[in-house]
Amino acid sequence: MPTIYYICGKNKYTCGGVKQMLKNEIIIKIVGKLDLEYGELFNQGKVKSILEEILYDYEVKPKETSLVVVDNLKDKIVLYLASKKIDGLSNITLMSYGQHLKRFANYIRKNVEDITAMDIRMYLANYAKTGVKNSTLATESNILRGFFTWLENEEYIHKSPMRKIKSIKTEKRIRKALTQEELEILREGCKNIRQKALLEFLFSTGCRLSEVVNVNKDDVNWQSLSLKVIGKGNKERTVYINAKAKVYLKKYIMSRLDNSEALFVSERKPYNRLQNRAIQNEINKIAEQSKLNKNIYPHLLRHTAATHWLNSGMDITVVQEILGHEEASTTQIYAQISNIEVEHQYRKYS
Repeated sequence: MPTIYYICGKNKYTCGGVKQMLKNEIIIKIVGKLDLEYGELFNQGKVKSILEEILYDYEVKPKETSLVVVDNLKDKIVLYLASKKIDGLSNITLMSYGQHLKRFANYIRKNVEDITAMDIRMYLANYAKTGVKNSTLATESNILRGFFTWLENEEYIHKSPMRKIKSIKTEKRIRKALTQEELEILREGCKNIRQKALLEFLFSTGCRLSEVVNVNKDDVNWQSLSLKVIGKGNKERTVYINAKAKVYLKKYIMSRLDNSEALFVSERKPYNRLQNRAIQNEINKIAEQSKLNKNIYPHLLRHTAATHWLNSGMDITVVQEILGHEEASTTQIYAQISNIEVEHQYRKYS
């Protein structure tokens, strides 16, 4: 059987036996390099499968260049994020994971195999002292759990220290959607056709902000009033626009002087695709113009759409499909919101 000698630098491995984690590490690094070089011109998953097939008949052994390992945590974080990118996680999610794990690495400064449950408990305790919300602390814990589970599955560590860390419970608060009156006030606050088209698109589709950013004009099927979007986990789903959104979108597209393929672009040359921050700013501007004394943000329109659908009698499984929720329990949050209507009906008829 042929042997590939892998130069591992600061990493420490035993030289005996075939280490599957070395193969995985090589594959991740090759795919990562190709991604930097060619971007979207190649299929990451396909390349990964090909490399796995080719390396199946090879033993991979490390070529030692150092006997002492000093803090390999950051190296493993880079590999983890590269692996998650291959799995289809969005750039926004990867950036968030990277920020959380970088903070952890700056605090711990140890090799992954030396990190204990007590290390993690002390880190979380110190992070809690900064005044972060319980939900933020729970997110931090969940990201660490995912990272250490990956380390265990890839055999970088024998057992995840997160097994001894209990999940942080957070209170599920009812998300307050916009009332019909507040939505109409927002509509009245729009000063131009782009603002009207953007507001109606967000409300009629219930799309996430990142999904709106990536929509192109040609994605919209004007006959069926539908379009495909790529959501979390790189999963495609169909969303729909209503008649009002169709009218404003067509007027907006007809008013443009650019050749950009993006559905929403900047008002001035070079007419770049609107990114997350620009859309958030535009929604904030609409809120200011409407003089609505409430914190308005794109995701609130997603909440509002879901609540409106459920209050109108739409089946919760249909709402789950349109919103792209993996778990029905996530959609159930909106069903709880719609239960506000229960008291109203009771007071009206009893």
